[in-house]
Amino acid sequence: MTVHFPFQNTYAALPDNFFARVAPTPVSAPRLIKLNRPLAVQLGLDPDVLETAEGAEILAGKTVPAGADPIAMAYAGHQFGNFVPQLGDGRAILLGEVIDRDGIRRDIQLKGSGPTPFSRRGDGRAALGPVLREYIVSEAMFALHIPTTRSLAAVITGEHVLRETALPGAVLTRVASSHIRVGTFQYFAARRDTEALRRLADHVIARHYPELSGTERPYHALLAGVVARQANLVARWLLVGFIHGVMNTDNSSVSGETIDYGPCAFMDAYNPLQVFSSIDEMGRYAYANQPRIAQWNATRLAECLLPLFGDDRDKAVAEAQEILGAFPEIFSTAYQAGLRRKVGLFTARDGDEALIQDLLDAMARNQADFTLTFRKLGEAAGGDASDARAQFIDPAAFDEWAGRWRERTALEPQSVSERQAAMHAVNPLFIPRNHRVEAVIQAAVNNDDYAPFEELVKVLAKPFDDQAGYAAYAEPPLPDQRVLQTFCGT
Repeated sequence: MTVHFPFQNTYAALPDNFFARVAPTPVSAPRLIKLNRPLAVQLGLDPDVLETAEGAEILAGKTVPAGADPIAMAYAGHQFGNFVPQLGDGRAILLGEVIDRDGIRRDIQLKGSGPTPFSRRGDGRAALGPVLREYIVSEAMFALHIPTTRSLAAVITGEHVLRETALPGAVLTRVASSHIRVGTFQYFAARRDTEALRRLADHVIARHYPELSGTERPYHALLAGVVARQANLVARWLLVGFIHGVMNTDNSSVSGETIDYGPCAFMDAYNPLQVFSSIDEMGRYAYANQPRIAQWNATRLAECLLPLFGDDRDKAVAEAQEILGAFPEIFSTAYQAGLRRKVGLFTARDGDEALIQDLLDAMARNQADFTLTFRKLGEAAGGDASDARAQFIDPAAFDEWAGRWRERTALEPQSVSERQAAMHAVNPLFIPRNHRVEAVIQAAVNNDDYAPFEELVKVLAKPFDDQAGYAAYAEPPLPDQRVLQTFCGT
């Protein structure tokens, strides 16, 4: 059997200054850790063939499949607010694009596949731990119905990479609707290459916003589309307690997908100032700062698009500012609607926002677990508030709020069972808790044991379901299990 990828390579057909052509660096002894079989089928690929030795070699970059046109994409970016005019794919190589069963074009990229012209003296490789983390978290995000890049496969290379110590090397096969970033636009804007900006914008419109083709002001509409998608995306992050960790412009996808899972994490105890990333020393990308940073990133995109808005710069700036000004309302509308759903409200009434904020404030003061508080609130809707109260250091704080909440829910006609079902459908029981992810990584790195990884991936695939036998995966960490910092994989 031969592995067949029905590649179509539209990005590689753009001018040569958009990328560098480079092949993956072969590895010595690739071994498949995990293949995402349902995703393979969705992409029109044969999972049985991908699970062969030949498939493992392709997924590790040892063999380049027919039809591929491997490239490393060029981009720039603001990293923690500081602009770097050239970054690019330093350890990732785009093999090509396929059309999935829904007619959507998808990139297939190898992450950790060796050095490229953008590696900046790096080895271009990935360690096993970050590969497993991205596989786990990206697939968990998909199960939580949050737009995201996805993981097709994880392969161990048979080689070691040097970080603080020697670690097993691995390659992640990542799938995205594209890997075009705000930083991709910044790359050409920094070079004052207006023609390249136009080519890139036209490509993004055709690929991600086809409804805008032929409109009177397509580049204005493109900015508005990215603003709306980013605002909605970050609202969805906050609703599940997710912290990206490195919201640099080179990690901000214009498609509106979550991309680049480095030192990302999910909160345990609710804290709006929570930071896990070891490199975010000033808390720039703290949990509650994410909406502001997303708008900041969108503003950097707007700066790039100004030459396409027209020759009158003052007019172009005013038009961009008007578009960007819609971000807070779009975010707030999505976020508040999501919060109402989480507390079981079917309609919007005056006072709802303050009521929910009171709950969040009480959660912060009482170190209440974010995920379990909302999940157990569904049980409290049916009268049993014991598990919800148990999340609070001072259960009376919950009781005081719950009385007002019950008065509010009584104004709606839904039955208890309808409310509970609606709440359980949006409040997950299982998230990729940091201590669980870390335990999986340690088992794999230290013992070559992937059974914990397999089990965690299985549980996280159904985050809203009560899964018999797996209740422990819903529990927050014990004091000695807490993960206080997460780390970038580079």
